[in-house]
Amino acid sequence: MSDLITLIDYGGSNLRSVQKALEVVGARPVVTADPDVVRQAARLVLPGVGAFGAGMAALRARGLAAAAREAVEAGALLLGICLGMQFLFDESDEMGRHEGLGLIPGRVTRFPADLRAAGRPLKVPHVGWNGIDPVGAHPLLIGVAPGAHAYFVHSYICVPLDAADVLAYADYGEPFAAVVGRGRVFGIQFHPEKSQRVGLRILSNFTTMEVP
Repeated sequence: MSDLITLIDYGGSNLRSVQKALEVVGARPVVTADPDVVRQAARLVLPGVGAFGAGMAALRARGLAAAAREAVEAGALLLGICLGMQFLFDESDEMGRHEGLGLIPGRVTRFPADLRAAGRPLKVPHVGWNGIDPVGAHPLLIGVAPGAHAYFVHSYICVPLDAADVLAYADYGEPFAAVVGRGRVFGIQFHPEKSQRVGLRILSNFTTMEVP
């Protein structure tokens, strides 16, 4: 059933808050660290917090990285949240070079050191509410108006190789990808469980959306 969501537990993510948010929108989240369950899922959510390299190492050690890729190849929808979105890309330069899941071509890199707004330097990490602007109509972003605010906590940003993979931008000294999507794979850089109406709407959309 479309409301059954498999939450990938690799041992380092804030699963409980995401689980609660999914329950609020009427989904039936199932938390698992079992690669076989992940392989058979129709809709997957990959939350993440912490460092890219450690997170990817944990995913691989548990067999969850390969399982997630196999599920997508079999037709599953996958949504990465925060660090989980960054995992979707080819690589990250956070504390060295680390390979990601390779589901969306591109890289993850730190915000520039000289970020400024209105002549003032900006702090990194980027923490707090920020407007997001959808690039165009997309089922994941139904009901999300231009300028709607979401809650961010991150020091690194995703840079897709193909700009068409960016579904929405945010601006923090410079534009960056806030929502991405390629085929059946999607990512949101902000925390939907902390983003009130906007975050819940996106989670609801993911629970019900159909992708050809």
